Amino acid sequence: MTPTRPSPVSPTARFTPRPSEPLPHQILLALAQHRMATTGQLQTLLRPDASRQALSHPLNRLRQRHLVHYTVLAQSHRTRAWYLTADGARLTRDHPALRGRPPYPITSATAASLKTPHTLTVLRTHLAFVTDARRLGHEHGHLDWTPEVSHPIGEGQRITADALMHYTVTDRQQRRKLRAFVEVDRATMSSERLAVKLIDYARLWTYQPPTTGRRTAPSRDADGGLPWLRWYPVFPRILFVLTGAGRTTLQHRIDDLQAMTAQHPLVGALARQVPLGAAVLEDLEHHGAAQPVWVSLAGGGRRPWTEL
Repeated sequence: MTPTRPSPVSPTARFTPRPSEPLPHQILLALAQHRMATTGQLQTLLRPDASRQALSHPLNRLRQRHLVHYTVLAQSHRTRAWYLTADGARLTRDHPALRGRPPYPITSATAASLKTPHTLTVLRTHLAFVTDARRLGHEHGHLDWTPEVSHPIGEGQRITADALMHYTVTDRQQRRKLRAFVEVDRATMSSERLAVKLIDYARLWTYQPPTTGRRTAPSRDADGGLPWLRWYPVFPRILFVLTGAGRTTLQHRIDDLQAMTAQHPLVGALARQVPLGAAVLEDLEHHGAAQPVWVSLAGGGRRPWTEL
């Protein structure tokens, strides 16, 4: 399988932030949304056709105003990862795009360094989709990716997806609105623990909270549907993006995800209704996120994530 990149589209089709909003405001909003980003990532996200210096100047001005700060990445030639200060988090928390999202100010460079590897890898994944969407003329922008989306699954437990993605495919005047829970795996946990996440998603898919006043009888939501229908017209597809290990190890982890899908009855039922897929992050970056680099966890050959 040798995926090829699609032909470039007109620059007018790129889904990039409008310059009518000042770049410093967009930087603050992007950091509030994504928690942390390097200068290069902010450039790709907000001003892909500009120079890195176009981002460095407003970032340094925001730092002088004590709204953002940075931590230096280890072994990176002094690469900076930027994040909001407590003042920056307070300034952005009432923005309409962030309504309902709790602020997560990072209080020190030490705290930032602990969050950096995973947070920046999740953003790397988002940028793979953003870059592909611009090339294809699809709609997926810097605010269409919400990190750390959490839902109850019963017994006082919750599932927190690394990100929720909104993506609109446009093809010959037709539009398909897609959503996906994205799990980014850096091979830092056991393969078994990764596969167990599928059980948690299956629990979310079937979860019915107890009726008030009854401890055992489950009930549907007030509108007659399951609770996840409060937020999604259809249950989002589930995408696992893997990195941080060799090809053989990553393939074994994908095999274990497929085995869980085949062996667990609740996950198998989920897979018959909800698309489940896995891919290697470096393949998304090299070939394109919309290319047939995705393995369906329900079986079958590789395909684009939109066709799982």
